[in-house]
Amino acid sequence: MSGKSWDGAKPAALQAAGVRVGYGEHAVLDGLEFDITPGTVTAVIGPNGSGKSTLLKTLTRLLRPATGAVFLNGAAITSLPTAAVARQLAVLPQGPTAPGGLTVGELVEQGRYPHAGPLRMLRMQDHEAIRTALGLTDMTAYAARPLDGLSGGERQRAWIALALAQDTPMLLLDEPTTFLDIGHQLEVLDLIRRLNRERGLTIVLVLHDLNQAARYAERLVALDRGRIVADGAPRDVLTTVLLAEVFGVRAHILADPESGSPLCLPYAFVGRD
Repeated sequence: MSGKSWDGAKPAALQAAGVRVGYGEHAVLDGLEFDITPGTVTAVIGPNGSGKSTLLKTLTRLLRPATGAVFLNGAAITSLPTAAVARQLAVLPQGPTAPGGLTVGELVEQGRYPHAGPLRMLRMQDHEAIRTALGLTDMTAYAARPLDGLSGGERQRAWIALALAQDTPMLLLDEPTTFLDIGHQLEVLDLIRRLNRERGLTIVLVLHDLNQAARYAERLVALDRGRIVADGAPRDVLTTVLLAEVFGVRAHILADPESGSPLCLPYAFVGRD
């Protein structure tokens, strides 16, 4: 299957068609239609339980739809070998963990396994990809350091380096700023934006912070109760109506004096139906 992306300009790199995912009779996602334009940054937003993480897991084949299908560059993702999928998209789940004592270099090396030869023997191009990933994330000096001895921001950069070592055109991240202080949040988001602008990576990320989503993504997809309720540029998605209906808050929306993106200032909780 091939289809146009949300802006109609390019074929979709990743597409969900009529996807329903659930547990028993309970549908977390229901009849979802969703596509990703190559070379863009898309942020998925929504309240807790809206299906954000389930969407990301479904797009990356960690969950199999009960109905519908996900297509990766036009091919049904469930029909592709695991290594082929891993060469086309990299995933950073929420709160990833690694065995104790693992060094940053050993962690990032794992990103080359989809490309490595028999017995996971690393070749010259694999070592070069590892060096590049460490350099892009400013982690070269940390290669021999144990992962569990790093700060939160450093650990997150190490995990992003692992994903970059896969050398894929697409990167999907689930809450990459969770548990980070504001400085490290901005550090990680600045890196993500730089990877998009300088290397052309297609990026999909789940974010809780609406203002960060509006500032760092060119497209917002708002989920509520397993359905997409708004999809478009941040200024078109972050409205007072959406904030009231989806998040249950009244808010002022201003222009960010730094970026010009919408800036939400919630001032009252009104609840939801």
